[in-house]
Amino acid sequence: MTDQRHPDIEIYIKNRSISSVENWLSALGTDLKTLPAQNVSDKNTHEFSVIIAGTSIPVFIHERAAGKAWTSVWFKSDQTPWVKDLDCARVASVALETQVRCIASGWKNGDDPDEWWKVEDSIEELIQWI
Repeated sequence: MTDQRHPDIEIYIKNRSISSVENWLSALGTDLKTLPAQNVSDKNTHEFSVIIAGTSIPVFIHERAAGKAWTSVWFKSDQTPWVKDLDCARVASVALETQVRCIASGWKNGDDPDEWWKVEDSIEELIQWI
Protein backbone atom coordinates (compact mmCIF):
# COMPACT_ATOMS: atom_id res chain seq x y z
CA MET A 1 0.00 0.00 0.00
CA THR A 2 1.09 3.53 -0.63
CA ASP A 3 0.62 6.97 0.86
CA GLN A 4 -0.11 8.42 -2.59
CA ARG A 5 -3.14 10.74 -2.47
CA HIS A 6 -6.34 9.06 -3.58
CA PRO A 7 -8.21 10.91 -6.36
CA ASP A 8 -11.37 10.80 -4.24
CA ILE A 9 -12.43 9.42 -0.87
CA GLU A 10 -15.17 6.85 -0.20
CA ILE A 11 -16.13 5.32 3.10
CA TYR A 12 -18.99 3.10 4.30
CA ILE A 13 -20.62 4.03 7.61
CA LYS A 14 -22.55 1.44 9.59
CA ASN A 15 -26.00 2.09 11.07
CA ARG A 16 -26.10 5.89 11.08
CA SER A 17 -28.98 8.03 9.84
CA ILE A 18 -28.61 10.52 7.04
CA SER A 19 -29.09 13.32 9.58
CA SER A 20 -26.15 12.00 11.64
CA VAL A 21 -23.99 11.96 8.52
CA GLU A 22 -25.14 15.48 7.60
CA ASN A 23 -24.25 16.71 11.10
CA TRP A 24 -20.79 15.17 10.75
CA LEU A 25 -20.32 16.85 7.36
CA SER A 26 -21.36 20.18 8.87
CA ALA A 27 -18.81 19.73 11.65
CA LEU A 28 -16.06 18.99 9.10
CA GLY A 29 -16.43 22.30 7.35
CA THR A 30 -18.79 25.15 6.61
CA ASP A 31 -21.66 25.95 4.31
CA LEU A 32 -23.11 22.46 3.85
CA LYS A 33 -25.56 22.69 0.95
CA THR A 34 -28.01 20.12 -0.35
CA LEU A 35 -27.82 19.87 -4.12
CA PRO A 36 -30.64 18.77 -6.42
CA ALA A 37 -30.57 14.99 -6.78
CA GLN A 38 -29.62 13.71 -10.23
CA ASN A 39 -32.05 10.81 -9.88
CA VAL A 40 -35.12 12.15 -8.06
CA SER A 41 -36.77 8.72 -8.01
CA ASP A 42 -34.01 7.30 -5.79
CA LYS A 43 -34.77 8.45 -2.24
CA ASN A 44 -31.61 6.76 -0.91
CA THR A 45 -29.18 9.09 -2.70
CA HIS A 46 -28.26 12.60 -1.62
CA GLU A 47 -25.87 15.17 -3.04
CA PHE A 48 -24.18 17.92 -1.07
CA SER A 49 -21.34 20.37 -1.21
CA VAL A 50 -19.34 21.40 1.85
CA ILE A 51 -16.48 23.82 2.20
CA ILE A 52 -13.53 22.17 3.94
CA ALA A 53 -10.35 24.19 4.47
CA GLY A 54 -11.56 26.78 1.96
CA THR A 55 -12.34 24.28 -0.82
CA SER A 56 -15.83 23.31 -1.98
CA ILE A 57 -16.05 19.51 -1.95
CA PRO A 58 -18.91 17.63 -3.67
CA VAL A 59 -20.25 14.79 -1.53
CA PHE A 60 -22.49 11.96 -2.74
CA ILE A 61 -24.28 9.85 -0.11
CA HIS A 62 -26.01 6.57 -0.85
CA GLU A 63 -28.00 5.06 1.99
CA ARG A 64 -28.24 1.25 1.97
CA ALA A 65 -25.34 1.07 -0.46
CA ALA A 66 -24.23 -2.30 0.89
CA GLY A 67 -27.16 -4.00 2.55
CA LYS A 68 -29.44 -2.18 4.97
CA ALA A 69 -26.70 -1.25 7.43
CA TRP A 70 -24.17 0.61 5.25
CA THR A 71 -24.21 4.16 3.96
CA SER A 72 -21.64 5.18 1.36
CA VAL A 73 -20.13 8.65 1.65
CA TRP A 74 -18.13 9.65 -1.42
CA PHE A 75 -16.10 12.85 -1.41
CA LYS A 76 -15.73 13.46 -5.15
CA SER A 77 -12.50 15.45 -4.97
CA ASP A 78 -8.76 15.08 -4.45
CA GLN A 79 -8.81 18.26 -2.33
CA THR A 80 -10.08 16.69 0.89
CA PRO A 81 -8.03 16.92 4.09
CA TRP A 82 -7.33 13.17 3.82
CA VAL A 83 -4.62 11.55 1.74
CA LYS A 84 -6.42 8.21 1.54
CA ASP A 85 -9.74 6.62 2.39
CA LEU A 86 -8.41 5.13 5.63
CA ASP A 87 -7.56 8.60 6.98
CA CYS A 88 -11.19 9.65 6.51
CA ALA A 89 -12.51 6.37 7.94
CA ARG A 90 -10.56 6.98 11.15
CA VAL A 91 -12.07 10.44 11.59
CA ALA A 92 -15.61 9.28 10.76
CA SER A 93 -15.47 6.27 13.07
CA VAL A 94 -14.54 8.43 16.06
CA ALA A 95 -16.97 11.25 15.24
CA LEU A 96 -19.93 8.97 14.52
CA GLU A 97 -19.02 6.33 17.13
CA THR A 98 -19.56 3.45 14.75
CA GLN A 99 -17.78 1.04 12.45
CA VAL A 100 -16.53 2.49 9.19
CA ARG A 101 -15.10 0.56 6.26
CA CYS A 102 -13.07 1.60 3.26
CA ILE A 103 -11.22 -0.10 0.45
CA ALA A 104 -7.74 -1.22 1.48
CA SER A 105 -6.00 0.49 -1.43
CA GLY A 106 -6.64 3.11 -4.08
CA TRP A 107 -8.31 0.88 -6.70
CA LYS A 108 -5.35 0.00 -8.87
CA ASN A 109 -5.19 -2.95 -11.28
CA GLY A 110 -4.16 -6.05 -9.39
CA ASP A 111 -5.62 -4.93 -6.04
CA ASP A 112 -7.93 -7.30 -4.19
CA PRO A 113 -11.39 -5.65 -4.50
CA ASP A 114 -12.65 -7.56 -1.46
CA GLU A 115 -9.89 -6.36 0.90
CA TRP A 116 -11.18 -3.60 3.17
CA TRP A 117 -10.20 -1.71 6.28
CA LYS A 118 -12.60 -2.09 9.19
CA VAL A 119 -12.22 0.79 11.68
CA GLU A 120 -14.06 0.70 15.00
CA ASP A 121 -13.20 1.84 18.52
CA SER A 122 -9.76 3.00 17.27
CA ILE A 123 -8.98 -0.55 16.09
CA GLU A 124 -8.05 -1.04 12.44
CA GLU A 125 -8.25 -4.45 10.84
CA LEU A 126 -7.89 -5.69 7.27
CA ILE A 127 -10.88 -7.85 6.36
CA GLN A 128 -12.42 -9.56 3.34
CA TRP A 129 -15.79 -7.89 2.60
CA ILE A 130 -17.58 -10.09 0.12
